Amino acid sequence: MNWTDERVEKLKKLWSEGLSASQIAAQLGGVSRNAVIGKVHRLSLPGRAKAGGTATTVRAPKRNTSAPRAPNYASRIATRTVTRQQGATMLKEEIEVDLMAEMEYRPAANVVVPISRRLGLTELTERTCKWPVGDPLKDDFHFCGCESNDSSPYCSYHQRLAYQPVNDRRRAAARAN
Repeated sequence: MNWTDERVEKLKKLWSEGLSASQIAAQLGGVSRNAVIGKVHRLSLPGRAKAGGTATTVRAPKRNTSAPRAPNYASRIATRTVTRQQGATMLKEEIEVDLMAEMEYRPAANVVVPISRRLGLTELTERTCKWPVGDPLKDDFHFCGCESNDSSPYCSYHQRLAYQPVNDRRRAAARAN
């Protein structure tokens, strides 16, 4: 298939009107969608213009902002423009996004850290805390060694560190992202 001057002009006109490559190929006839895309790139045509109302956009339903919120929940509603695909056409639409203010993490000041007994691996028993402290490749590496419960390998302090409720882990992961 040869690209005549008339066909190139028609391609440019249809592209500027916002038609997709498939629609342009159908109107030109005897050319594939990929051939249209290739020619558009070779001609260095700018991005397609918005189609003149051929596709309908779906708006996100408005959120009820009068719902009661927790007192420590600081939020704002912002509008963000996103693109999504509908068939072969990319659509831009504005959606409302609920933004949360970043909460500052302050560790509790009254936490009592137990004094470690600094046991080596061969000194551990079934009743001692097996929480590792330090770098295993260094000479000062040791285990906590405090007394542990029958059902746990850790003392009560290290048990709280090791076994966090699922909701706390999710909250901490969300803060990290």
